[in-house]
Amino acid sequence: MAKNPRILIVESRYYEEIAQALIDSVLIELDSVGAAYERHEVPGAFEIPGAIAFAIEAGVRGTIPQAFDGFIGLGCVVRGETTHYDYVCGESARGLQELAIRNSAAIGYGILTVENREQAMKRAIRSGKDRGGHAARACLQMLNLKTIFGLGGK
Repeated sequence: MAKNPRILIVESRYYEEIAQALIDSVLIELDSVGAAYERHEVPGAFEIPGAIAFAIEAGVRGTIPQAFDGFIGLGCVVRGETTHYDYVCGESARGLQELAIRNSAAIGYGILTVENREQAMKRAIRSGKDRGGHAARACLQMLNLKTIFGLGGK
């Protein structure tokens, strides 16, 4: 893995308490390896892939001082009464996977897709399923794999 990797965290804070639990765990993981990070908010989970795509393109074009080494998408989608849930869940996951494959991007997926807020909190908190920590560790592990294959590193 690149020494002191630079990570972009894109977070939907639509469900503030859940988002805070996710980010708290992410920051613990990133701080433990000396990663630098930048955080940006988006309105909802659907917008996360687009924001990461903007950052990737800005890195390629050189319109930002330093490209990001990896990315973490954080959010929560709670099932409602309509099919909106299915579209947001499917498209946010598809969008992030497409970015990872097309750009050889190290992306940690931290978008919770749940039936209710109680399930979300159990998955978000560090003493529970720790999905924020998992997303950060996944991003870092993928950065390490990129380095092994000669695709990353500073």
